[in-house]
Amino acid sequence: MRKYSVFALAREALRAHKGWEQQWASPEPKSEYDVIIVGAGGHGLATAYYLAKEHGITNVAVLEKGWLGGGNTGRNTTIIRSNYLYDESAGIYEHAVKLWEGLSQDLNYNVMYSARGVMMLAHNIHDVQVFKRHIHANRLNGIDNEWLTPEQVKEFCPPINLSADARYPIIGAALQRRGGTARHDAVAWGYARAAADRGVHIIQNCEVTGIRRAANGAVIGVDTNRGPINAKKVGVVAAGHTSVIMNMAGVRMPLESYPLQALVSEPVKPLIPCVIMSNTVHAYISQSDKGEMVIGAGTDQYTSYSQTGGLHIINHTLDAICEMFPVLTRLKMLRSWGGIVDVTPDRSPILAKTPVPGLYVNCGWGTGGFKATPGSGNVFAHTIARDEPHRINAPFTIERFTTGRLIDEAAAAAVAH
Repeated sequence: MRKYSVFALAREALRAHKGWEQQWASPEPKSEYDVIIVGAGGHGLATAYYLAKEHGITNVAVLEKGWLGGGNTGRNTTIIRSNYLYDESAGIYEHAVKLWEGLSQDLNYNVMYSARGVMMLAHNIHDVQVFKRHIHANRLNGIDNEWLTPEQVKEFCPPINLSADARYPIIGAALQRRGGTARHDAVAWGYARAAADRGVHIIQNCEVTGIRRAANGAVIGVDTNRGPINAKKVGVVAAGHTSVIMNMAGVRMPLESYPLQALVSEPVKPLIPCVIMSNTVHAYISQSDKGEMVIGAGTDQYTSYSQTGGLHIINHTLDAICEMFPVLTRLKMLRSWGGIVDVTPDRSPILAKTPVPGLYVNCGWGTGGFKATPGSGNVFAHTIARDEPHRINAPFTIERFTTGRLIDEAAAAAVAH
């Protein structure tokens, strides 16, 4: 596939942009592949790309029941950071951040990664203690994180409200300067284009209806609404519907699925220069390149496969945002939506082999899936290709929920999950 460049852009401008190639093909599924990936979100597409690029496995199909990137990949608030508490979590998220930093060049596709900084607000003594603990733990792992006084918070983000009369006054913040945002659909498209260029088949509107197993229990393929497809290895990367897919193979997952809502405002001129997160009020905000205020909430309190969510959650979130940024009180909201997040008991992901030979699973990211996209796909591809975990994802097994070797990141999301 022809590379994108300023010269290609100039050449096509002279031809009325009629010479651009299709970014990825939509082939009919073959009867057999070496590896099938269930789910064409960011993690699934990244897995397929790294299988082809780093392990030479190109006879791969990515099956998606809807359209590419139509699940959580296209519904999140695009935040990237690695300031997690425990060594295991810091390891995988930092691996992702390092890949984010060169991802546009690697994919030859502008994913619009912007290291604008992620600031996590402290409103009480408990917040201060928790965030300073995170800062010290991050520094021990070589990850940037620093403490800001209220005056430094105001200097870094001038529109923020530091009034002592606020319901939750701001008394400091933790700042990861390398954190930021990226364009979620560009990430999906970039990985899809790069994977397809290496021979991967991306098959949309192909719903998996069953996982077929041989007499010895090993995976031999999947059933779909477009017919059976054989494969010796199947990787499930289906986010909120992971439990449904895994149940087809007789594997019960320690997961619950919740609606998670977000919304955006009308576009305005540049105002908020970074990502602002508040655990205490369960709200976070950044400004998109188009000028929209991208606002995220905490999860709803009930389990569901709905992509709507309760209105009271959005109202609570906007109350908090308007208190932190009174300048936004007259801003109109354009649209809201929901995704389905899959949450484990310890709020950390599962990237592992399963008890079923040839079946692998990548799930349980909760509200943190987008930021991990390149790192998750990279180590999951290693796990599938070599039938053993990468050292980075080795702790994230299913068995930890029976052995008690948990990775408790329940407080790391900066929102309720």
